[in-house]
Amino acid sequence: MGITERREREKRERRKAILDCTRELILQNSVEKVSMEDIASKAELSKATIYLYFPGKEVIFNEICEEAACVFMEHFKSILETGLTGINALKKFWLGYVELFGNFDEMFIIFKVRNFLNPGQPFVSLEEYGKSDNVNAILETLTAIIEQCKAEGMFDAELDATLATSLLLSMFSNFVDSTARLPIETRKSPETINNMIKSFRILIRGFAKEGIDLSSIDFTV
Repeated sequence: MGITERREREKRERRKAILDCTRELILQNSVEKVSMEDIASKAELSKATIYLYFPGKEVIFNEICEEAACVFMEHFKSILETGLTGINALKKFWLGYVELFGNFDEMFIIFKVRNFLNPGQPFVSLEEYGKSDNVNAILETLTAIIEQCKAEGMFDAELDATLATSLLLSMFSNFVDSTARLPIETRKSPETINNMIKSFRILIRGFAKEGIDLSSIDFTV
């Protein structure tokens, strides 16, 4: 391996180390409490070196979030079958979320970081930190599923799919925010999952077209 190749490899390894250390800090503490000084200390680098790779902590956060969202979407694609009705696709999305919930640190990374970067509207585009392809893919996929439910006559034709998507993601975000304070072994307790199922059912029934009964659809894990 030549000098140029070795230097490029070292840069990639150092960049990955910065991201890994930041991820650990977020999970140990909280997004709000992580500073560039903390990252530099954890990575055993100078703060000036960190800035050579990233212009600010928000950019680091966004990249970590992108990686986490990519893992989530890959998991979702693995369980999504072709030819599903909209309501069954929505069920798959929901079950994929619950399956990862409590056992998947990236789930906490996605929601905690996005809420920090854009309070109140975590799932809008954040071009100022770099394009968020994978995070946007979650948003677009869920919106498309809701539009399919409308087209198939399950959801109210006047339902704003973008707003409905935002409501669902806000619900997911609230659960992540509350359970992140719990010990990891209790995050997926029957009580927590049951509350998630109840909340999800309430929202979905609110989306339903008049006369459509969604109560028979099983959203349990």
